[in-house]
Amino acid sequence: MKKCGILLPIFALPNKYGIGTLGKSAYKFIDFLKLAKQNYWQILPINPTTYGDSPYQSFSCFAFNPYFIDLDLLVNDGLITKKELLKANLINKTSYIDYGNLFYNKLSLLKKAYKNKNKYLNSFNYFKKNNKWLKDYALFMALKEKFSFSAWYEWPNEYKYKNEKILKKFSYENRKLIDSIKFIQFLAFRQWHNLKKYAKQKNIEIIGDMPIYVAYDSVDVWSNPKLFLLDEKYNPTLVAGVPPDYFSNDGQLWGNPLYNYDEMSKDGYMWWVNRVYHSTKLFDYVRIDHFRGFAAYYCIPYGDKTAKNGYWQQGPKMELFKNIKEKLNNPKIIAENLGLLDDDVFQLIEKCDYPGMRILQFEMYSKENLISLKNANPNNILYPGTHDNNTFKSWLLNEANPIEKENTIKELKIKNLKYINNYLIKYCYSFPFDTVIISLQDILGLDEHARINTPGTCNNNWTFMFKIKDFQKNIALKLAKYKKYSKSNNNS
Repeated sequence: MKKCGILLPIFALPNKYGIGTLGKSAYKFIDFLKLAKQNYWQILPINPTTYGDSPYQSFSCFAFNPYFIDLDLLVNDGLITKKELLKANLINKTSYIDYGNLFYNKLSLLKKAYKNKNKYLNSFNYFKKNNKWLKDYALFMALKEKFSFSAWYEWPNEYKYKNEKILKKFSYENRKLIDSIKFIQFLAFRQWHNLKKYAKQKNIEIIGDMPIYVAYDSVDVWSNPKLFLLDEKYNPTLVAGVPPDYFSNDGQLWGNPLYNYDEMSKDGYMWWVNRVYHSTKLFDYVRIDHFRGFAAYYCIPYGDKTAKNGYWQQGPKMELFKNIKEKLNNPKIIAENLGLLDDDVFQLIEKCDYPGMRILQFEMYSKENLISLKNANPNNILYPGTHDNNTFKSWLLNEANPIEKENTIKELKIKNLKYINNYLIKYCYSFPFDTVIISLQDILGLDEHARINTPGTCNNNWTFMFKIKDFQKNIALKLAKYKKYSKSNNNS
């Protein structure tokens, strides 16, 4: 039977306190998925975000974003009071996230929960004991507070280069702050595991998202500088990005430091093994972003203003994934195989036997490409678009060139442009791939105001939020009907 899912970032869930959380609306969405006969909920990365608020730039690839902690659940658990919640000035009546307000008000509110930590003392102590990454993360975030949240490579040398005596003294003097940061992580993971348990009861599997790179300003780089291509002053020598493409004439300059794969290989890539293992405890499937970077990765000289002058370097290829497969019993991974692909990428995915992704918006430029798509490995996952694309409706009406528009209307058999989303869902569900995942924006037929991200830009991204009315019963029943329709047509 064909499997289907919906792409919806946690931050985009409805919530009156300014950002989607792991509370009531998340449970309601799982109920929506169940009623719609869906199999998967796909999310974006769940790690704490840095400057720019992108989930693909984080202070830690192991920590959970504290913004996602549900405040009503904390009130119910007796960790904060309703009065404290209302005084926090977090009510947001718009459909867009105000990250500045969250930074100044939600984080300080979460720290107030620490005074009631004894309610969960045994569970909290168990969490600290069994999450080794937590010690460095909490110290790192406490140091960021000390230095007005400046980047670690701007700290005084004794902290930048981790003078053990100085750090030990700081840890003792700031032990309550450090412990409160750990407690906030405990709360986030506790709420997540409760939600995941509920999803499992409803037979909904969760597809998580792992960025291939980590942020320069992260505990991952600060605590493991030898694993990255840095000079003696810990400045990157080369940074990540992609060459000019569909999204940008200048390419995309991500700025993440690149991995020192020679160093990583010495212990069998244990940093990667631990990272993937951590993700498998959180998600049923792990989508690894920019998978082509493991075959070959794009190197941009540090300090360049665009990605135009980069070059390709061979990646770790199957050597890395052989270690991951052997040490983790072949975890369930989805390869984000988009971008400039070559035979090395296709061969790596084939050897790994991971499902790849095909994006409908990228396939409509020629009839030949559509033929190729229909004959592709059914193990691929079909998406109308990803979080980086415009919504399908706005793409078709405002961005598609005449050939793409003609091919799309003919292929989807669109007779009324007002109902593009209905034709899109029917087409995707009847397509000969084993799995289809559609963003909630495209299911609802929303326009560009609901776009999640525009690559190559820094403003107005990662801010859109849905309304609770978007989880209406009639929408779920329509999806269930369309899925039944696709089953009878495909005998899958």
